[in-house]
Amino acid sequence: MSKSFDELVAVMERLRAPGGCPWDGEQTYGSLARYLLEEAYETFDAIQEAEETGEIENLREELGDLLLQVIFHSTIGKERGDFDVDEVVAGVTRKLILRHPHVFGDAKLARAQDVLDNWDKLKADERAASGKAEKAADSILEDVPVHFPALIEALKLTSKAAKKGFDWENVEDIFEKLNEEVAELRAAIDKKDRENVSEEIGDLLFVVANLARRLDVEPETALKQTNRKFRRRFGFVEQELAKAGKALDDASLDEMDALWNLAKEQGTTL
Repeated sequence: MSKSFDELVAVMERLRAPGGCPWDGEQTYGSLARYLLEEAYETFDAIQEAEETGEIENLREELGDLLLQVIFHSTIGKERGDFDVDEVVAGVTRKLILRHPHVFGDAKLARAQDVLDNWDKLKADERAASGKAEKAADSILEDVPVHFPALIEALKLTSKAAKKGFDWENVEDIFEKLNEEVAELRAAIDKKDRENVSEEIGDLLFVVANLARRLDVEPETALKQTNRKFRRRFGFVEQELAKAGKALDDASLDEMDALWNLAKEQGTTL
């Protein structure tokens, strides 16, 4: 490993050792799980920022925080005799080589989709060759974690089903389904059926996730980008009102809407 990587591992081991940090020493795989998730989301957010602004300092820092979680878990694994960081690194290196036979072997895979299709086949072959007893699956969808964010879960579920031929024939068919779901939502609203309204909104979001999949758009990223855009534009509204000596509560909808439209006109920065 590199000097800086080895130093990070040594620091983590020192923190976990007797006489080290009481908090670090108490952590387990389970207690760290939420921090791993938080760091992954913060890294995801930093990626969006880097893509939009070109500023990468925050991304570099968040990647470091994410790496720390890997080192933390690996240190616990070493103490328990489960695995160490060298085994983690060796395992993923071996996996990359085995799953890229078009780079490290003689396979010919010209298109990105060919690579993805072959990746799934290789994963299945590896499971079969490992000799590990696999739990009998009642559905191909069981591989998709139920704890994924909803949009990512929808994307993964429908991608699995689509690979088996359960998919719309074209994008226009999805738009028709989208219109159908909008009509059903309107009907539920008219009936003041709150439970059904919730269900129909879920159906509508699910169809939008399918549309994103067919258009090769990652819906979680797309929504994150829109959330960031909303933050910027609404922030502009707040700033402009403040310049005029007004609080949000004192502004009319027409005033806020006019400032929102101004923010949209300045689209390159807002």
